[in-house]
Amino acid sequence: MFIDYVEIEVFAGDGGAGCVAFRREKYVPKGGPDGGDGGWGGDVIAVADDNLSTLLDFRYRKTYRAEPGDPGSGRLKTGKNGAPIRLRVPVGTIIKDRSTEQSLADLDVAGKQEILARGGKGGHGNAFYKTAVNQAPRKAQDGQPGESRKLSLELKLLADVGLVGLPNAGKSTILATFSAARPKIADYPFTTLVPNLGIIKLREYKSFVMADIPGLIEGASQGKGLGIQFLKHIQRTRVLVYIIDINEPDILATRKILESELRTFDSRLPDRPSLAVVTKADTVDDKRRKAISKELPAGYIILSAVTGFGADEFLQEIERTLDQTHKSGPVD
Repeated sequence: MFIDYVEIEVFAGDGGAGCVAFRREKYVPKGGPDGGDGGWGGDVIAVADDNLSTLLDFRYRKTYRAEPGDPGSGRLKTGKNGAPIRLRVPVGTIIKDRSTEQSLADLDVAGKQEILARGGKGGHGNAFYKTAVNQAPRKAQDGQPGESRKLSLELKLLADVGLVGLPNAGKSTILATFSAARPKIADYPFTTLVPNLGIIKLREYKSFVMADIPGLIEGASQGKGLGIQFLKHIQRTRVLVYIIDINEPDILATRKILESELRTFDSRLPDRPSLAVVTKADTVDDKRRKAISKELPAGYIILSAVTGFGADEFLQEIERTLDQTHKSGPVD
């Protein structure tokens, strides 16, 4: 099951208490204080794991606690530090403090780690309080409490190219044709209910990741249809590819609808490098296809993922656009 948003609560471990103890050895009838400090509490740490693709595990467990530190003991022994707890999340997860909306972590690289809540410091044992005036202190310090936080975890897929289009425009067919991904494909709207990722190989040692986003309808940015749930997944894509069915009565108007929904959701999205691809070219005859091609502005690509018509131009244009975006730096 694809889950891209959860809310959890985390508790770092409390520090261990300091110890009150005195040396008790043969021939040392009045030994001095030797109570050790308590150990530190464990941290709560988030780790980006590229083997994960969903936040499903966090849907069933909402509370996470790291170990507390052990108390100190005699002979100046410091208590053992509490073990941290590591929360493994998919690459692309953003973690925020729900009470302040402060961003605590953006785990956009596999292996990246961030501390979400720090364990408490262990308390001092009575040996710490020995002074020239007080040679036998009988006090020790409690450990400090660990931090606790209510968090939101939001997954935003990381892809080089995002396919955007109306329901049943042919996005899933493109992904299935050019990659090893196998999204559900059928001839009715809203076949794709979750985002799908596929790796498309251009040549040896050169490939890119493509995301098939569930279809948008007019008003998606206000919550209509399914699009509002998944628009966030194209916020990190370098290149947007508008997918438009060749059988649409007004191809240019359809692109404007898609751009409008993206702009309403995030005003920066329509300014991202993009391509316009008119799909399902195999569903019309050559005469109709040529007529449509002449009516469209320069830059529109006519494609049939079924027959391969236009496939080379499609991949070459994506490669060219990606090369340009790599030069311009990372996507926010």
